Amino acid sequence: MSVQVLEKRGRKNILVCSIGSAKEQADIHDLKERASRFIAQRTGQQGLDLHLQDEQDRFDATFKSIGDVILLGPELVLGRLFEQIGFGAVPDEMFRHLVLSRIMHPCSKLKTVRYLQEQRRTQMHVQEIYRYMDELSSTHKQQVEQISHAHSMRVLGGTLSAVFYDVTTLYFEAEQPDDLRIPGYSKDGKHNDPQVLLGLLVGAGGYPLAYDIFKGNTFEGHTMIPVIERFKQRFGAGSLVVVADAGLLSRANMDALHRAGHQFILGARLRGEKDATKQAILNNRYIQDAPQEILREDGLRLVVSYSQGRAAKDKHNRERALARLQRAVQGGKLTKANINNRGYNKFLRMQGLLEVSIDNEKLKEDARWDGLKGYLTNTTIPAQELIDNYKHLWAIEQAFRISKTDLRVRPVYHRLQRRIEAHICICFSAYQVYKELQRQLFQNQCGLSAERAIECLATVYGITIHDQTSGRSQTRILAKTQDQQLLLRTFGIDFG
Repeated sequence: MSVQVLEKRGRKNILVCSIGSAKEQADIHDLKERASRFIAQRTGQQGLDLHLQDEQDRFDATFKSIGDVILLGPELVLGRLFEQIGFGAVPDEMFRHLVLSRIMHPCSKLKTVRYLQEQRRTQMHVQEIYRYMDELSSTHKQQVEQISHAHSMRVLGGTLSAVFYDVTTLYFEAEQPDDLRIPGYSKDGKHNDPQVLLGLLVGAGGYPLAYDIFKGNTFEGHTMIPVIERFKQRFGAGSLVVVADAGLLSRANMDALHRAGHQFILGARLRGEKDATKQAILNNRYIQDAPQEILREDGLRLVVSYSQGRAAKDKHNRERALARLQRAVQGGKLTKANINNRGYNKFLRMQGLLEVSIDNEKLKEDARWDGLKGYLTNTTIPAQELIDNYKHLWAIEQAFRISKTDLRVRPVYHRLQRRIEAHICICFSAYQVYKELQRQLFQNQCGLSAERAIECLATVYGITIHDQTSGRSQTRILAKTQDQQLLLRTFGIDFG
């Protein structure tokens, strides 16, 4: 049998190559293989070009079928939480946009408009946001607070065993002071900038209950009672156990809480107690996890605890400051500014006009307080339980950290008071959604932090595909990473 390669030209077959002849079937098969390789070598480039062209056409057709790519992650998860909390009852869709944007992309309102246009295809003008903020302040703020309070109470089981209060400062950049925004003591270190004070009341775990804003030069100790009284009147709260740190400790606050029928647990300033009480504190022997109680002259209980870790920290801080003072004394670098009793300058002893030395007696006296912390209360709660309650103040510290870093509640760029109030209302609502995200991630044992979940949501897009034949469109969720898929599964979202 002869094996040849022919090429058809018109109606004729032209011999191109004679491969050979054979009788055995195996030899004939070998000749056919050789003929196939010859044909592939001779025509391979043309065939490859046609194949690549077909493939490119398919890619082009697929690309043209994509209608839009839009950020879906925030709406899929945070939008769902927004509804579960009850914020969907607020009538204007703008509220939803502003709250979710504050979590995903906290920035100025102008940049928020750009974010919504580019990522969510939501067309709006910054003036629409400002007009809505004017409306939010006057018509929807109370509704927002009511919804948030109801949700926090559901999470907390319907009862408040204790409430936690603290205050922080929010500063304004490149703004002139006015009746509300006034320079004052700033916890952000912005002492020359106009500011307002934000008082926040939360329940166990940091779930928000109420807030209020005050003039920037208000003494923080004067903010607690107005927030608590407003909360009590607004939501019909009965007697409360109010927990706050030593910065809010004042006779006026304690008297006001007592008159209103509230109990309190306040951080105590042990070294500010009367001499007899201080001597009683130092006369006690302290060990870890065995708090001591002292009854003050006014009938309040002073609970004092000792912590080895706190003692080591106190000692370390004192020794580090002492080393600095010694270098300053030896180098003659002390100035009039050091002649005061603030901070660690209290360890300096001034003799005559020029001689400055370290007062070792004061150092020994200071060391006696290492590791001690006090709590002042009018409750009958057992000492260790009282301390455990006070430790929950971390929740409000976390609330301020989340608000200031993750939600960037400050600096505030608004000038009008109603818009300042609306901005804080939006941030307060965003914090509630953030807390619900945190709670459900933990409850469902997801393993992702709220911060990581938000990062993932910022990368979950929806791709809309148009079918040219039927004219129909479908949107598919693009979730390819393990964290993206884990997060969507946690909230029961089908991503195909």
